Amino acid sequence: MQIFVARQPIFDLHDRVFAYEILFRSGLENCFAGTADTADHATSHVISNGAFLGLDTLAQGRLAFVNFSRGPLVGDLALLLPPDRVVIELLETIEPDAEVLAACARLKRAGYRLALDDFTPAAAESPLAKYADFIKVDLLQTPSPGDQRMLARKFGGKRTTMLAEKVETRESRQQTAKAGYQLFQGYFLSHPVIVSAQSVPTFRMNYLRLLQEITRPDVSAAKLEVIVKQDLSITYRLLRHINSAAFGFRTEIHSLRSALALLGLDEIRRWASVWAMADLGRDKPGELVMESVLRGRFCEMIAAGTPFRHRAPELFLLGLFSALDTIMGRPLDEILEALPVPPDVRLALTGEPNLLRHLLDTVLAYEAADWEACARHAAAAGLDDDRLPSCYLEATEWATRIFRPRPIARMPRGLQIRPAPRRARA
Repeated sequence: MQIFVARQPIFDLHDRVFAYEILFRSGLENCFAGTADTADHATSHVISNGAFLGLDTLAQGRLAFVNFSRGPLVGDLALLLPPDRVVIELLETIEPDAEVLAACARLKRAGYRLALDDFTPAAAESPLAKYADFIKVDLLQTPSPGDQRMLARKFGGKRTTMLAEKVETRESRQQTAKAGYQLFQGYFLSHPVIVSAQSVPTFRMNYLRLLQEITRPDVSAAKLEVIVKQDLSITYRLLRHINSAAFGFRTEIHSLRSALALLGLDEIRRWASVWAMADLGRDKPGELVMESVLRGRFCEMIAAGTPFRHRAPELFLLGLFSALDTIMGRPLDEILEALPVPPDVRLALTGEPNLLRHLLDTVLAYEAADWEACARHAAAAGLDDDRLPSCYLEATEWATRIFRPRPIARMPRGLQIRPAPRRARA
């Protein structure tokens, strides 16, 4: 059975990634009529296969929040997962009957952490709350600031960490932080905060000009070498990366000219674009730039076998530039005026409906685990949706190798991680 897996970051008070929620589905063909049985089947299939399909790649050493419906929960499938690396997230559809409560007690005794999903004021007296290490409050279902504060006062404390989800704006993120929430999930980082042209830092404009030169379709190898050499940090990182074990060259490469000869113009241009984007967003949360790079890789990979397979460099830029407005704090159409991207890429980035826009929307929908929209856009773009899961995992692994983020060792203040109790000797 084909399993579609995506991830969504969970941020701490400093906009650092604390954990990833892992979302999955047993194929796109049933996304229009999902049932509890379908969810149980997908969860059971993923976990019973042992390695939990790409957990290391998707979570990057951080905690993984894994959704559980009733069947896998009472069937003790969670015990197949490592308790120090996962949080068992109980879906809001689970009724707290005796069998469910007993399963939660077993998990707690084994050292697992539990999260309650889509928690609302109506669930405030749920017997499941006493088992929760994390309580997730959906701001769309609980829009009242008063209710949000009430839940934080009632449940937040030394034992339980409050997590606000569906956080779509900076204002709601700040509001819930003030109310006592310590973790945040949503797209508040993805929406651009537009600043005046005079407020754009000089270093950003310099890297935008660098991107402008790198992405010119008529740039020559000699010109590209000159352009990249003007930035020592990009040159250093390019050479360090090319000399890594990932490439496996027998002799060390000491110059951009040698790198160009070995890898070619398009490959060097892609790496230079990646590092220019990283420096462009150096005062932004690292996840924002990493997701842009992941999108670029995902775009070019899923295009294999389509009429766009010969346009891989342009498709990489399509994904890479999809968050430029957020990184720059400028309207995207204004930024694109300074970049020599092809007309159909420009139209796709600004939201005009064309085949490339459907391809980008497939990537964005997959990223958001919006499986219905993903199926619709994949069909419109003529994509083979069976290839999406493997392409996403490979793109995630590729982006991870570039940035090599370190896991966050500290838990949010107030959260106590209790070790698993010692098992009694037989």
